[in-house]
Amino acid sequence: MSAGRRLGARWRRRRPLRTRLALAASAAVALVAIGVCAAAFFILRYALYHQLDLNLTQSATRVTQQNREEAPGVLAGECRFLSAPACAQIVPADPADDPGKQPYLLPVSAPVREVAARRRTPYFTNITLDGRPARMLTTTFGKGKALQVALRADTVHKGVRQAAWLLSLAGGTGVLLAGALGYGVSRTGLAPVARLTATAERIAATRDARHRIELPPGPPGRQDEVTRLAATFNTMLDELEQSVTAQRRLVADASHELRTPLTALRTNAELLARADRLTDAQRDRASSALARQLREVTGLINDLIELAREEEPHPLLETVQLQHLTEHAVAAARAHWPGTEFTLWTDDPVAGLTLPGVPSRLARLLTNLLDNAAKFSPPGGPVEVTLTTGALTVRDHGPGIAEADLPYVFDRFYRARTARALPGSGLGLAMARQIARAHHCELTAENATDGGALFRITFAAPAGHHGGGDRGR
Repeated sequence: MSAGRRLGARWRRRRPLRTRLALAASAAVALVAIGVCAAAFFILRYALYHQLDLNLTQSATRVTQQNREEAPGVLAGECRFLSAPACAQIVPADPADDPGKQPYLLPVSAPVREVAARRRTPYFTNITLDGRPARMLTTTFGKGKALQVALRADTVHKGVRQAAWLLSLAGGTGVLLAGALGYGVSRTGLAPVARLTATAERIAATRDARHRIELPPGPPGRQDEVTRLAATFNTMLDELEQSVTAQRRLVADASHELRTPLTALRTNAELLARADRLTDAQRDRASSALARQLREVTGLINDLIELAREEEPHPLLETVQLQHLTEHAVAAARAHWPGTEFTLWTDDPVAGLTLPGVPSRLARLLTNLLDNAAKFSPPGGPVEVTLTTGALTVRDHGPGIAEADLPYVFDRFYRARTARALPGSGLGLAMARQIARAHHCELTAENATDGGALFRITFAAPAGHHGGGDRGR
């Protein structure tokens, strides 16, 4: 950590919040006051010089109208305050054509010759004449000549200095007033926060997320910021309590689900440790059972890791072609479930249908739904996949979902009586819904009218917007 950061951190630790808030409020108001004064100064300065430039332009127009055929030289030699005639002179593009008798009153430089030759546009500049400030306009005058017109800018410079002094005084007064207001705001505004802090400290000391901060009565739309902060803190406590409860339930469910396969693994491992006492057939059966149980435990742990994520990963979002993704998932399901007939129905508009997301996660979503449908389909029964512009459905022709189980099919580890004899852990549909919601889609389950279960993925956002294994029954 650099020395500046260490100093800033030490300052924040030593200064109470009330002091920091007072200083921050004072600094904010002071910056606004200084900014307003600076903006007013530049606007006033621009207005004064703009008026001077308009006078110069008018003087140049009059000089041009009155002296159309004048030769190069000085036309008027007296520079007045914002009045005509102004001092003016004509300068040729070629220095060889300069008059030799009377020297130029106004400064002549290379840009003036460029304006006379029409290689440069007319321009304004500040000059000094006889120790006094002046403003000069250089513009074209006929062919091969430039006209220079100047007016004294004493009054403009004086007005700018006076404006700078007055606005500086106003800015200083604003800074002092900001300090006083910041101190008062910090004392008044932080009094409720101090009471809120005391309540929060009591909750932290008891470590009981069931405590809540008492809120004053009144409609939510008329609550002040501190009351809304307390309400937000109560909402956070609700979420914390639910999160802790969910974590405890997940740990308990995972422990229950892992106990049986781990016991079987230990039994088979102990059996293989005495392989010299087993026949070849017994040893092969124990090895196959051990490998199968290892795969089941590995799959269960991977599913738990996926479900334990608080949110889906955001990086590497791609534009996913839904038709190609669905065709690939159906082809993989046909290879994995050769005894099940998978059919894919699409309509013409889905050829260009896309969804921003993570391809591997969307593929996992479809794979879970297809595996779930195949698992509950009768031997040789069809699984129908339909992709439209608004949704994707997966429908089997199995026994369907019991009405009592329908609200819980997406819960973690939930398995109905009819599904407990089948392989799986009850995490596939929970993972599928999590992936769908992470891609701004909604996954629902229902019973088809003529039998079987139907799972529907509704695309909440069309193309161009951010939009698992077991059925829990």
